[in-house]
Amino acid sequence: MKYTSTRGGMPPKSFTEILLGGLADDGGLAVPDHYPRLSKAELQAMRGMNYCELAFEVISRFTTDIPADDLKAIINKTYTAKTFGSEDIAPVRTLEPGLHILGLSNGPTLAFKDVAMQLLGNLFEYALAKDRAELNILGGTSGDTGSAAEYAMRGKRGIRVFMLSPLGKMSLFQTAQMYSLQDPNIFNIAVTAPFDACQDMVKAVSNDLAFKEKYRIGTVNSINWARVVAQAVYYFKTYFALTKSNDEQISFAVPSGNFGNVCAGHIARQMGLPIRKLIVATNENDVLDEFFRTGVYRPRPETLHTSSPSMDITKASNFERFAYDLVGRDPQILKGLWQQLEKDGYFDLSQIPDAQLPYFAKVKEFGLASGASCHADRIATIRRVHGQYGVVIDPHTADGIKVGMEQREAGIPLVCLETALPAKFEETIREALGKDPQRPAGYENIESLPQRFDTLPPDVGQLKAFIAARVPR
Repeated sequence: MKYTSTRGGMPPKSFTEILLGGLADDGGLAVPDHYPRLSKAELQAMRGMNYCELAFEVISRFTTDIPADDLKAIINKTYTAKTFGSEDIAPVRTLEPGLHILGLSNGPTLAFKDVAMQLLGNLFEYALAKDRAELNILGGTSGDTGSAAEYAMRGKRGIRVFMLSPLGKMSLFQTAQMYSLQDPNIFNIAVTAPFDACQDMVKAVSNDLAFKEKYRIGTVNSINWARVVAQAVYYFKTYFALTKSNDEQISFAVPSGNFGNVCAGHIARQMGLPIRKLIVATNENDVLDEFFRTGVYRPRPETLHTSSPSMDITKASNFERFAYDLVGRDPQILKGLWQQLEKDGYFDLSQIPDAQLPYFAKVKEFGLASGASCHADRIATIRRVHGQYGVVIDPHTADGIKVGMEQREAGIPLVCLETALPAKFEETIREALGKDPQRPAGYENIESLPQRFDTLPPDVGQLKAFIAARVPR
């Protein structure tokens, strides 16, 4: 398996060559040269596997330069009851026949990002140890990616983490999870701007190839291919848990910000998993919903601050990978679209023809649908799910359920991907239910812990100086 760039300017590379990097040198994202297609016999053989075995079957097809025994050891080290609270990684909870929640928030930071990030930390450590190298991870977070990355990388030899987050835009719980870490290899940077500015700063540093090489910059955001592939595993796990035959189909509703979680489902579907629909659920920052309804991709000039803050994103960085597939994996077309995006602030795939049809017409062939949710919707959904099923959900999961139910089809099981535990969003839960959500043991007083962070304006030059001053030469 080799990897190229969505924009065509990167020579083919192996998995370990792209593992530690972020953007490709041409500004695009690393993509595999093909999607390995699973036969009916291979899918059938995967039915009886546990999570670690499934993870190896899926991930090994993309990591052909890592010896099988090494990859198995990394996976077995990652997916343990000690880290995820149970042998059942990613448990499925049934609300009613045909309606389910996929539990992804049992890791150390109580959010779905842990499932991939814990693996990424071990993959990084493995790759760095082989070369006796060091890595300075630069990332941006709107809530959960940062804490998941920091908890996965804390104490890892040869790794430092520089994590940008929007000052005052995360929940108090999310903020405390990150800023209370005292590990010397963790640097939290609060940016006085919305998340999109954090993401732009990360991309700007990654595009400075000389700086990136000199200071050994890598990334853990969802632009990292290994993270997205790791997330594809739980789509397989869920499918096998809810079906008896590979002739059946199921649909997934996915709360969406940066498009990484949906992209993982897209990968699973391209590999042959019988997914009927991938339902993209956005909040008031509905750029992705507009695209999947109209073919127009138009990031907003301003990101709205909402009660599902981890989805407060208007530039979905992983969307580029899906767009690449949508235009027939043609890097020149993709590159032209992103140039138009830079120039005009949007592009419209409903007007760009592919033979007799516009490219946008192929969205349905990939099984994508969408919808949007607002604050009133998520409050109502939290109340309804609690009242009807006795289950408390977080506001992002509520967005997913609200949109998913609008797209639900008779006879097709619908699975909503849980985003985080409700304890991370007490203010919204209190508004919806009149009471605080239950906190897991050990998190009772997290907001009162001492916090350590630095504040920067959205200035790339100051960010580079901050990193340079903290990396030994």
